[in-house]
Amino acid sequence: MAPDLKSDSSAPQPPAKPAKDAKKKKDEKEDLSEEDLALKQQLELYVERAQDSDPGVQRLALESMRQEIRSATSSMTSVPKPLKFLRPHYGTLKAFFQKMPESELKMYMADIISVLALTMSEEGERESLQYRLLGSKGDLGSWGHEYVRNLAGEIGLEFQKRRSEEEYISSLMDLVKQIVPFHLQHNAEPEAVDLLMEVETLDILPKFMEKANFKRTCSYLLSCASYVPELEDISVLDIAYQIYSKFEQHTDALRVALRLGNLQYARATFAACKDLSERKQLCYILARQSETVELDDEIPMEDEHRDVLQDIMNNTKLCEGYLTLARDLDVMEPKVPEDIYKAHLIDGRASAGASVDSARQNLAATFVNAFVNAGFGQDHLMTSPAESSGSTSTGNWLFKNKEHGKASATASLGLITLWDVDGGLPQIDKYLYSTDNHVVAGALLAVGIINCGIRNDCDPAYALLYDSVTKDDPAVRIGAIMGLGLAYAGTQKEEVLELLTPIISDSRVGIDVAGFAALSLGLVYVASCHEDAAQAILLAMMERDNDDPLARFLCLGLGLLYLGKQDAAEATFEVVKTVNEKISNYCQVTLESCTYAGTGNVLKVQKFLSQCSDHLDKGESHQGAAVLGIGLVAMAEELGSDMALRALEHLLQYGEPNIRRAVPLALGLLSISNPKINVMDTLSRLSHDTDSEVAMAATISLGLIGAGTNNARIAGMLRSLSSYYYKDPSLLFCVRIAQGLVHMGKGLITLNPYHSDRFLLSTPAIAGIVAVLHACLDMKAIILGKYHYVLYYLVLAMQPRMLMTVDENLKPLPVPVRVGIAVDTVGQAGRPKSITGFQTHTTPVLLATGERAELATEKYTPLSSVLEGFVVLRENPDYVEDHLN
Repeated sequence: MAPDLKSDSSAPQPPAKPAKDAKKKKDEKEDLSEEDLALKQQLELYVERAQDSDPGVQRLALESMRQEIRSATSSMTSVPKPLKFLRPHYGTLKAFFQKMPESELKMYMADIISVLALTMSEEGERESLQYRLLGSKGDLGSWGHEYVRNLAGEIGLEFQKRRSEEEYISSLMDLVKQIVPFHLQHNAEPEAVDLLMEVETLDILPKFMEKANFKRTCSYLLSCASYVPELEDISVLDIAYQIYSKFEQHTDALRVALRLGNLQYARATFAACKDLSERKQLCYILARQSETVELDDEIPMEDEHRDVLQDIMNNTKLCEGYLTLARDLDVMEPKVPEDIYKAHLIDGRASAGASVDSARQNLAATFVNAFVNAGFGQDHLMTSPAESSGSTSTGNWLFKNKEHGKASATASLGLITLWDVDGGLPQIDKYLYSTDNHVVAGALLAVGIINCGIRNDCDPAYALLYDSVTKDDPAVRIGAIMGLGLAYAGTQKEEVLELLTPIISDSRVGIDVAGFAALSLGLVYVASCHEDAAQAILLAMMERDNDDPLARFLCLGLGLLYLGKQDAAEATFEVVKTVNEKISNYCQVTLESCTYAGTGNVLKVQKFLSQCSDHLDKGESHQGAAVLGIGLVAMAEELGSDMALRALEHLLQYGEPNIRRAVPLALGLLSISNPKINVMDTLSRLSHDTDSEVAMAATISLGLIGAGTNNARIAGMLRSLSSYYYKDPSLLFCVRIAQGLVHMGKGLITLNPYHSDRFLLSTPAIAGIVAVLHACLDMKAIILGKYHYVLYYLVLAMQPRMLMTVDENLKPLPVPVRVGIAVDTVGQAGRPKSITGFQTHTTPVLLATGERAELATEKYTPLSSVLEGFVVLRENPDYVEDHLN
């Protein structure tokens, strides 16, 4: 330390410090303005008088001190002056407090010491809270926000300590009940919620709610639900549901009920809503989530209204709305695969290879044609009228495919007439009576595809399919079984259980038929934890030799029964450990990844990562399922999926070949229908990998991340890949499938299983995507083998990415809307904008992943807080026509 130049250099070093301090104090005194000096002396006098023996003098001094502290103002960064000047007397006041007799004055003194502790207390001492508990029970808020916020923090720590030592916490709860209303009145809803969560009494929140603050509070609760531990998330959502119900926000309450998977809540919300137009909006939300509420006599309404609501809930309006959107955007004209391949844009090589008429390339064209024209009801290959008996008429195209290729070609008709049950079934009918079993199998699958996500009172799918499930030909059986799985996904239809259980249990049935039966059963009873279904699949696993690639569908069917149900699968998990060792590991990983799908559970992601770090024998396939598990669990929210992307990057660098083959698929799952540049670049790099299976998976994943977006960059990458791989039929097939996916529905369809502002996860949708990804783990045996029609499981996730506004009579109502990138406004002060970089369009409009819409007119009010899918608008009675408009 350099010597003090102004002090005597011959003097020893230590005494220099007091001289310094004295100088510092002197300077400080000189720095003070007259006003501040007067205040300092005044406060010192109060401190002196507060220790007076006369209670009257004491009271006056404490009152004056209290007044000074309360009325003090300061800038954001500095300590209020009274607190600064009283700092040296903190110890004095504390010592005097100990000597004071119990009285009202002692409580006054405790209040003041509690406030001084805000700046003076040692770390971890919690003196502010300690003295507050000894002080008066008066108004906390009058001491200011910072004091209340500090108290809330100390209460959280003290609560943990008392809980661990099993002490009383009632005195803390009294303070909590004062702090929470204070926070809520001053727009600090997140802090109120945090405090209640820390002291584990969130259930008292609804009684403090008012009309002014419930929306901000609920939006914070809902965003917290993704980050709190298991089971606690359910109680957080439950509180949000109660608050929304209390303020009659029926559409929001219904969304929370669906997130909880609680159909009793959904039903209660529906019954509580008396407004017919609002009920129509509730039905649209239920239809989008593939759920129904039974409209029985307990929910009183006129029969005519009941029929209208049932129609909406059955999703019968979806086809009509989708075609309205297509006509509005002028994309009704059918496209042929060549329009997608754009061979003329590629240098010589590929165009020469493309002209060869191979069965594999025709099969690829079948899929491309089906995906691109999905839902439009017309195309040039399968539905072209009979008169034009040119080279592309229906019959000719069908027979340009070989054997099992005919099944996919016939099934593509179902995808082209998707959601249009009345218009599509007559076109498929003629193929049901074909002499070629593959054509019949495809027609049965087409029946399932058309009915996917649509409920119909006549139940045509079951009537057409149930007979063929027990036929002799395995191809026909698989077609009928897949059809049932697609048509009744998520409906828990008991007849399907009775039909499929004997097939799964019968050891004479081939593993392929049993595998598809287990998968269909998993789809029909997805996320239901159905015991009989689980038992049937477990028995089949125990009795069979599970060497076949399709045995993975048994595991997946079991996993889907518990999709997202967390702990509910524990007993089943124990049983799976006892199954044949060849499949046990794969089944355990699949079951665990499905049960925690979309939960964001960090511990499970870590577990899957550690399983990927083991170096195993060649035959082990469960690590691929673990990689998919990482994507499946982490896709719950943005932060988790970004972290998972980084973890997958490491697996690419250090993982074994079977892990590297699964990484592109997990990347595709994490940003499905959401072409992020970084994911796109990684997949583009992997699509040129030396391991052909990695390249195939990466190519298919490029299709998945761009699904339904018409993304020009991905389309360009795929065109150059088609030129690069023109001599490799397998990889070229994957490139074509990816091209079909990118242009799915001519850019009007998404595969994203999340909707309602990423709040709700559609279980049938994620089930369909996972089924395809698990099949892609063994690309050569399944997708490139004779089971390519597994790709049609993607139909479960296909939804129009539209915003369609309708009036109260459900007629399309064009209105101006702003569409922009969604901004997270949770917990922000004021009324921040919820979208950025917006453009104004007239409905119907397309919404990409991560985009949000808001009405650009005050003439109508939407009956849903989230503008997605079908939204019912009501005329605003307070609207005044502005002559400028």
